[in-house]
Amino acid sequence: MRNSTVTKFILLGLTDDPELQGLIFIFLFLTYTLSLTGNLTIITPTFVDSHLKTPMYFFLKNFSFLEMSFTSSCIPRYLYSIATGDRVITYNSCALQVFFTDLCGVTEFFLLATMSYDRYLAICKPLHYVTIMSNRVCRILIISCWMSGLCVLIPPLSLGLNLKFCDSNKIDHFGCDAFPLVKISCSETWLMEQTVIICAVLTLNMTLTCVVLSYACIVKTILRFPSAQQKKKAFSTCSSHMIVVSITYGTCIFIYINPTAKEEVAIKKVVSLLIFSVSPMLNPFIYTLRNNQVKKAFKDSIKRIALFSSK
Repeated sequence: MRNSTVTKFILLGLTDDPELQGLIFIFLFLTYTLSLTGNLTIITPTFVDSHLKTPMYFFLKNFSFLEMSFTSSCIPRYLYSIATGDRVITYNSCALQVFFTDLCGVTEFFLLATMSYDRYLAICKPLHYVTIMSNRVCRILIISCWMSGLCVLIPPLSLGLNLKFCDSNKIDHFGCDAFPLVKISCSETWLMEQTVIICAVLTLNMTLTCVVLSYACIVKTILRFPSAQQKKKAFSTCSSHMIVVSITYGTCIFIYINPTAKEEVAIKKVVSLLIFSVSPMLNPFIYTLRNNQVKKAFKDSIKRIALFSSK
């Protein structure tokens, strides 16, 4: 985002009403706290409980870390803006925020696709699962997710770093985001907008295809199970992931279904805020409330802490 005159941006946020800002602050503070607590509830037992040292929980641990990084890249800065009234963000800080939020967001889609593939192997190829999903393969898949996210981000980011900002420095958003920045740029933005759309569509299509194919095979395999108990157990291991996939893809598709930067962005700002605050809070609860192993491991961890504290 090159410019010769603008060195700082002003984040307009969601509203100027002090009462609404107070309510938004309380809401965001609670959801952010619950998000960190919930995701740490998943991450911590995976380190201390031997029963959770499996590929599924390895990916779930990394997904929780990704969710914490995603919400932390934006929400604390907005809370600071509401609390202090300081809406100014430097050019470099804005560029870094765009980079980290987009990197975490794109990587999340590739990780969801990887988790779908993991469930496919566990249910459809159970005899080969342990051999295929070794610790080395799991680490390679996680690194590949991050590298894929970076590769998708590089083309629009390289164009975005060349945008010029002449007069306006007011970003109609609660954080630095691609389309609000394009809206105030005095450069020709058509190529930038089309690149963002193409990268978003490619990412959605590639990862969603992997998810759909994986679950199509999973459902086909489960329906062949002889007993109802086996079918119920198999579906329960996948249901949490399917719910998270539906929420993540549904909200993202809504954001990009009408993506022209010159349009009114009020509704999209609210949806974006929910993506940054509510989704990272809901995901750990979706996984833990429907997973007896995680709940048991968490209870055991609490008992160990209580026992250690009493000594």
